Amino acid sequence: MSTPPPSDETATQVSVKTTEDPGDADHSDAQNFPDGGFAAWSTALGAFLIQFCGFGYTSAYGVFQDFYTQTYLTNSTPSEIAWVGSVNAFLILSVGLMSGRMLDRGGFYHVMRIGCLLQCFFFFMLSLAKPNGYYQIFLAQGIGSGFAIGLTNVPSIAVVSHHFQRRRAFAMGFVTAGASLGSILHPIMLNNLINRQLGFANGVRASASMTSGLLFIACLLMRTRLPPQPQVVNYSRVLRKSLRDPAYMCACLGMTASEVGFFFVAFYLQLDSRLHGLDQRFSFYSLTIFHTGSFIGRLTAGVISVYAGVPNTLIGCSLMSSAVIFAMIGLRSVASVALIGISYGYFSGIYVAMMGPVVSHLTPEISEIGVRIGIAFAIAAIGSLVGAPICGALLTSHYIWWKPAVFAGSVSAGGSIMFASMQFILKIRQKTSSVRSKEAGV
Repeated sequence: MSTPPPSDETATQVSVKTTEDPGDADHSDAQNFPDGGFAAWSTALGAFLIQFCGFGYTSAYGVFQDFYTQTYLTNSTPSEIAWVGSVNAFLILSVGLMSGRMLDRGGFYHVMRIGCLLQCFFFFMLSLAKPNGYYQIFLAQGIGSGFAIGLTNVPSIAVVSHHFQRRRAFAMGFVTAGASLGSILHPIMLNNLINRQLGFANGVRASASMTSGLLFIACLLMRTRLPPQPQVVNYSRVLRKSLRDPAYMCACLGMTASEVGFFFVAFYLQLDSRLHGLDQRFSFYSLTIFHTGSFIGRLTAGVISVYAGVPNTLIGCSLMSSAVIFAMIGLRSVASVALIGISYGYFSGIYVAMMGPVVSHLTPEISEIGVRIGIAFAIAAIGSLVGAPICGALLTSHYIWWKPAVFAGSVSAGGSIMFASMQFILKIRQKTSSVRSKEAGV
């Protein structure tokens, strides 16, 4: 789709006054962001709902990890079960390579509608999976819903950049808070539906029905602002330029390492608390505690980044997140679960909220934001793909918890080093640019 449908004309006019020449319009839009208004905030709200139903649902996979391990897939190992969630997360991030490019080419509305329809379809297909039907669950939840959510994930974040510049970090923080709010509410709903009242099939159908309604509302709310590029962004050129950008690559490697730690906690915290003999009712709320901290972190991330800067905020929160993962070795009581959950949730929430802004910060041309975010998320997806299964293999059927905690904490700490290297490179560039400007007499 090269232009918005006729019903979008009002929103487009509120957002920006375009010129007859597409190139001039794009240039004007790049310089005059509304940073507010009905179209901008309705788009942010729609993206918030997309994140709530997409990554918010995936982040609640710890409920399924616990339920599958102890009840529904008893013939499979924790590592095999973790592959379902990790493949889902991998596809959500890696499919952004395609969906991000479609955003830049003007296909936002097509991608969002197809992605939302497929997401609803595969959620309902998951409810048909039988006990110990590992490949049924793997295909529906791992591959199917992962691909569908991947179609909507990157465009829903990147389209916010069409409307905001000065408030971009705050707006993106608000959008990613949708995933965190979903991560709070989905575990409560799924634990009560699947483990208690309706059972697996009807519980999944009930959650899928709610998700379908919210996705429909999200599609009605979101609007693009910038017209499609007069010349389609050369994907290969952007990819080559990105791979030669050391600061950008350090950020991508840092995000990859951080994903390992994030999904270890998200997938195994509930199982860890239950197997340590804690009250079952409390264990069901361990993920809610974790994601509540994440929700608070994502909401405050924009405010913190205004004062500390996006790179510094990213470095600090990733370093603290790594330290908390090591603390999981000492998880033994209700207090330790609550403290670890809220602490890691808060710092990892800030990290997640800064993923989009840091890529935007490292992108010199706004026309390349969709592709750049897609590339970064695809590289980071490697960490989400291999992290949880490796942790599951280290855990073994004897549930030796210190091994995966040390592994995830160490890898996550390596990510902090990568973010620090990114900031170091940016400082060198800034000094070099300053010296050249002085020499040129500017």
